[in-house]
Amino acid sequence: MKNPTRRSALALAAVAALALTGCGSSDPLGGGDTASGSPSATGGTGGAGGGDALVIGSQQYYSNEIIAELYAQALEAEGYTVEREYQIGQREVYLPEVESGAIDVMPEYGGNLLQYYDAEATATSPEDIQAALAEVLPQGLRPLEPAEATDQDSYNVTREFAEKHSLTTLADLQNVDEQLKVAANSEFETRPYGPAGLKEAYGVDVTVVPVEDSGGPLTVKALVDGDVQLADIYSADPSIAAEDLVTLEDPENLILPQNVTPIVSDAVDEQAAAVIEEVNAKLTPEELIGLNRQSVEKEASSEDIAQAWLSGQGLS
Repeated sequence: MKNPTRRSALALAAVAALALTGCGSSDPLGGGDTASGSPSATGGTGGAGGGDALVIGSQQYYSNEIIAELYAQALEAEGYTVEREYQIGQREVYLPEVESGAIDVMPEYGGNLLQYYDAEATATSPEDIQAALAEVLPQGLRPLEPAEATDQDSYNVTREFAEKHSLTTLADLQNVDEQLKVAANSEFETRPYGPAGLKEAYGVDVTVVPVEDSGGPLTVKALVDGDVQLADIYSADPSIAAEDLVTLEDPENLILPQNVTPIVSDAVDEQAAAVIEEVNAKLTPEELIGLNRQSVEKEASSEDIAQAWLSGQGLS
């Protein structure tokens, strides 16, 4: 193996992720097991490629795991051997593992990743974000071509609340004469687009109500039940349409575009990179929502979802 300590390092990262998220979490990026039925997959090899296996990681988020599995199966179809290390936490946990070389391929989201490495970044378009990422990523890492698909944080309200207060944009929240609470992961408190960012960009005060499932079913329930007025839900979540929620527009670009962007190590050669980019080239916003719907509504596994999609796209 190119790094004999990989598995022990990733095991420690997983323990750290559990310690950070606690035992009561549920679904996406800050939660535990996914309520949608996506497996917390770890381990496993495949393919017949020579050399060391490529380690594919995923965030602790069902949709990110699906994307990782798309990459894994596409690489296996081209003869590469891969190892899966899924559901390993938030950026604070998994990026050090990526930087150390323990993970070779990680599905990421452009704008948030850029702000992680450069809090003062001024890029707002997908093209500028991609160029900036190439400059700020640590040595040994590079971004591949982003997908058209995005899955970004978004402030959502119920349609009833939006109509009651004539809300279409985040700026309209200034006209709401009541305390505003937002359901979100606890780390949302310190994100650039969290309460401080919302106050600076739009003059709106909100209080975070921690719900550790990254916009998953518990967050949606808190919003629909009226426990909060706002919820941070990822834009590719089919629950937004299913619950007839209203995503508030963001004219000040508080939340940067989050195009699906693979981050890879030097272990990923150009042929492997081309395989991953071929997957990304077919991953549109509509396709990603459809993939997520298979998990949320049908409780299909990431393995089955990826296999069917790749076959349908002629990539397996």
